[in-house]
Amino acid sequence: MASTVWKGHLTFGLLSLPVKLYSAARSESVSFNQLHKADNSRVKQVLYCQVEDKPIARTDIVKGYEYEKDKYVVVEDEEIKKVAPKTAKTMEVLEFVKTAEVDPIYFDASYYLAPDEAGEKPYALLFEALKQSACVGVAKIAMHNREHIVILRPGARGILLHTMYYKDEIRQVEEFRTDTSAIQDKELALAKMLIDSLLASFEPDKYKDTYRDNLMSMIKAKIEGKEIVETAAPSHKAPVIDILEALKMSLAEGKKPPRSVRETSGGSRLLLCDGCCLVVGESHLHRMIIVSEFQRTVPIFA
Repeated sequence: MASTVWKGHLTFGLLSLPVKLYSAARSESVSFNQLHKADNSRVKQVLYCQVEDKPIARTDIVKGYEYEKDKYVVVEDEEIKKVAPKTAKTMEVLEFVKTAEVDPIYFDASYYLAPDEAGEKPYALLFEALKQSACVGVAKIAMHNREHIVILRPGARGILLHTMYYKDEIRQVEEFRTDTSAIQDKELALAKMLIDSLLASFEPDKYKDTYRDNLMSMIKAKIEGKEIVETAAPSHKAPVIDILEALKMSLAEGKKPPRSVRETSGGSRLLLCDGCCLVVGESHLHRMIIVSEFQRTVPIFA
């Protein structure tokens, strides 16, 4: 049975319902211990004082905030506790906003918000109202000695809660921008057709952490005394090309493009069949697409 990370009441308006939080996701990785190379024994971290040039005990450590280069103000644990928010038993909905207005970049950790005893009906009411109104709730909660702003949104089976980054925690990178002024209508039409040719339903089971799987297979092989097989190198990426121009030239000449144009990473190919070209995956066989510039229906073959 899953353990709760918080229990209390969710309030909005004059309504209040008992709820509990469960962790919804966590990162999985392969962890290693550090060993002494000579005898494979575990090593331990030693806290070392640079001024006195000697190891010190963990009980001799205090927290220091660097306000200038090499200048610190010491902050005691008791002082931090005085200003830290106490874990509250109430989560207050501050407002409701349209789902489309919330940029997912603000999402941090994810939780399942479930109803506690006697909270089933008002919980179901809020869940259905959020779905039909295409809104999410913005709420405030204090837990784990920190105050969080959270988003409450309807998921497939219930209400999901996402803790959020604050505005000043979102990094502004000057280089992150997009200039769409040079895009031509013909290029955009082709790009949209390429997207349509690879359109599929989102099925997260299809995606695997191949590095973690390979790492665990390697560890298992070492335990069993087997030979370690090197992972195959990724396929060569094709150079950036003018896809629209390649399509025009190929249709005019009735020829396939050079190999460097046809091959792309991930096993997909830029294909020219009977004077027609498009980038497709091998699962999109015999699909028909209208090339609007030439008003032709062209088949795509792997």
